[in-house]
Amino acid sequence: MVISERRRSNEVVGDLMLRALRNRIRGNVILSDDPQYEAEREVFNAGVTKRPAVIVQVADAKDVATALAFARMHDMPVAVRGGGHSTPGYGLVDDGLVIDLSLRKDVEVDVERQVALVGTGLRAGEYVAATEKYGLVSPVGDASHTGLAGLTLGGGYGWLSGKSGLVIDNLLAVEIVTADGQILRASENENADLFWALRGGSGNFGVATTFEFKLQPLTQVLGGLLVFPYARASEVLRAYRDLTATAPDELTSYAVLATMPDGMSIAAIMLCYSGDIAEGEQVIAPLRAMGPVADMVQPMPYSGMTALTEDMAPMGFAREDVWMNVRGLSDETLDTLIKLAAPERSHGSAIIIKQLNGAASRVSPSATAFPHRNLPYSILPLAMWPKDIDGSPLIAWVDEVEEAMAPITGGVYVNGAHSHPSSMVYGANYERLARIKAIYDPENLFRSNENIVPAE
Repeated sequence: MVISERRRSNEVVGDLMLRALRNRIRGNVILSDDPQYEAEREVFNAGVTKRPAVIVQVADAKDVATALAFARMHDMPVAVRGGGHSTPGYGLVDDGLVIDLSLRKDVEVDVERQVALVGTGLRAGEYVAATEKYGLVSPVGDASHTGLAGLTLGGGYGWLSGKSGLVIDNLLAVEIVTADGQILRASENENADLFWALRGGSGNFGVATTFEFKLQPLTQVLGGLLVFPYARASEVLRAYRDLTATAPDELTSYAVLATMPDGMSIAAIMLCYSGDIAEGEQVIAPLRAMGPVADMVQPMPYSGMTALTEDMAPMGFAREDVWMNVRGLSDETLDTLIKLAAPERSHGSAIIIKQLNGAASRVSPSATAFPHRNLPYSILPLAMWPKDIDGSPLIAWVDEVEEAMAPITGGVYVNGAHSHPSSMVYGANYERLARIKAIYDPENLFRSNENIVPAE
């Protein structure tokens, strides 16, 4: 009886959507019985099985306002999907309305002003390709398939963080649709409180439809991967720690402990030097002198660097991860990570150590909503498995790594969090964020995220 009534309710809502939305939306309205529904429902984490009632692929900000009005009218939960890269699947919601930004891929480059105006449906690699042909780029994440919207609103670590700061440090303005359907521009001079909150407060304040970024000249970087046998992991991690302690701003690097699906285990250092290539060769010379079994570091365009990790994180797999911001890398911490990443414990998965350095670390934690500027490293256990097998052992492994790192964890990055306490995700900025949330989304319509509850 309950199933039958629910099916009838969905049919009525579906019919309403057909009549009320399809004629008012410039983009596409996709219902659960449409042929393309299953394909459009897919997200990066294949373990996410949420089934929205409707997916609205918006063409512009007016479409967003129309979709939000419809959701409010019918009391439907709302999710916003940019690149669909969220591991918890925050870009989907069961029996609700998904605002899908995938049609928003326009890019306008003002070469003289070195500014880009871009749609929020772009993936990082698409954005870099569009600006790089002018010899200009701005920081994006470290993987080309990451959605630009979620990456930016969360803060945006990437290969240029040391030289140019986080993605949000290069954000000039945002066009955003708030919960009541207002289309606003947020910048340092317009709706400045909202602009502050958007830089690290994730998707809590509305639907971003356009970003304005400042660009910088960059034609190539020195980047790639140095691979060592896992047996040398202790030596490699200590060399990485020494390198990052003294490296210039132009060098951003990660350390990786991984066991491939074929069973081969490695310790590796991924690096990107965004200054003079000859100077970069000198900076990384001590690492090369260690004798890696594979040296894939070479001059390449910035787009080549962002594509480097794509094969390491293919679509179609179920996933679990967490992104912990930590206070340092002691010998004890490194030894613990090596034990946890041992092949027999983490088959097919990896632990990545990321660096927050240079320009990104010199911004005050209160200057933007992103609070983790004073935490120099991040530790990410990443588990991946075919979606048709039981992944519970690897989920437990991610939990084990998080528990082991708890004594040195100072926060959790919003783009790698899973319903963590707000004090860990937003830190001391949470109370101000909650007050701004109460202004722009007092009913908490945007709650399919690492949620900020509106202040009373």
